[in-house]
Amino acid sequence: MHFLLLLLQEPPAPADGAAAGSTGLLNPSTGVMVWTLLIFALVWFILAKFAFPRITEAVRAREQALQEAIDAAQRDREESSRLLDEQRRAIAQARDEAQRIIAEGRAAGEQVRTKMLDETHAEQADLLERARREIGAERDRAIADLRREAVDLAIAGASRVIERNLDDQTNRQLVESYLASIPTSRIAPKPGTGAAV
Repeated sequence: MHFLLLLLQEPPAPADGAAAGSTGLLNPSTGVMVWTLLIFALVWFILAKFAFPRITEAVRAREQALQEAIDAAQRDREESSRLLDEQRRAIAQARDEAQRIIAEGRAAGEQVRTKMLDETHAEQADLLERARREIGAERDRAIADLRREAVDLAIAGASRVIERNLDDQTNRQLVESYLASIPTSRIAPKPGTGAAV
């Protein structure tokens, strides 16, 4: 304690009185040094007790917030990368689906075209067959008409030759039986030549 009092005392005045109020940097005063150390220790204690924990806590909180922000940014980046991959897969799938739909449309169009062609060919064949049947029926009617006319002409000619009228029913049967014995190719018209008599 005595040492402390000695340190706190004013240093003795210089003997010559010339530098009475000045102390140089190389001549430190022990009292100022002690007071400076005491104030420094007191400020250090106060700072260590009250300020440093709060500063440390603030720095720690800031570091934690930065780390959380970095982690969140990393998660967001991974999530965006995942979503981008999903979008790319969805686009590729949609493109494949569109190609499939186009291919199915082409196939369906080709099927409809083939079906329409088949139906057209079938209708054409039906029309040709119907036309052939109608032509055959018309030919048969024409041949029957020609036979009737030939019978009438033959009867008329024969009655003039004999110059008497025979029985129509008997004459008609005779001529019809004769004409029935003649092949139809001799009576039917040849293509492009007109009717045969």
